Amino acid sequence: MSNVPANLKYTESHEWVRAEADGTVTVGITDHAQEALGDLVFVELPEVGKSYAAGQELAVVESVKAAADVYAPIAGEVTEVNQSAADAPESVNQDAYGAWLFKLKPANAADVDALLDAAAYAKISE
Repeated sequence: MSNVPANLKYTESHEWVRAEADGTVTVGITDHAQEALGDLVFVELPEVGKSYAAGQELAVVESVKAAADVYAPIAGEVTEVNQSAADAPESVNQDAYGAWLFKLKPANAADVDALLDAAAYAKISE
């Protein structure tokens, strides 16, 4: 079974979300997602300063066998991207929860609470 840290929130489309002390959220793809994709060869990050609606496609991860869209887990504005994940896509395979993709400033902080917890995500990613 994939690694599903209890301190994170999750989406059905396999993004993980970590609330930060400054009110932003850090987002990446789950261990399950990187396992399903295989060796990543390309990561396309969103544009800093751009706002996205919940569920809107904002990044792409590509492996030797498939490309997958990454969706905004909640509505918000991109405040930062992890260029090192784009420069070294394999880092996402090595540590899916360490190699985050982008940070969002939530349009509504309560939206984070509505995301899946680890137990609920573990059920859908089995």
